[in-house]
Amino acid sequence: MAEIALADALLRRKELAAKVESTKSIKGNNVFEQRVQRIKVSDGIDEVTAHVPKLTLSQVTHEHDFFSRALRNIDSAIQQANWTTKVTVPDDSIADYVPPAGWNK
Repeated sequence: MAEIALADALLRRKELAAKVESTKSIKGNNVFEQRVQRIKVSDGIDEVTAHVPKLTLSQVTHEHDFFSRALRNIDSAIQQANWTTKVTVPDDSIADYVPPAGWNK
């Protein structure tokens, strides 16, 4: 287990969320390549197109799963700190806005 500052955990969570988002949007064109083989028209087929995997499914999902798991772990630690840590702020920081006396709303 590593001990890091809450600010660092918040930055890491943002970074991991971006990586999870980028790895989940893998397009089919990145995973498959198109191979075409021409067949004689006399066989009743003019052209055959096949999508051939460049990578295995586990290769595609491994990185996404890694970042997703890391994001869940960081987020859990941040949420735990959120519920157990108290901070002191000025009263007007958490109050609703009240216009000065005599101002019209």
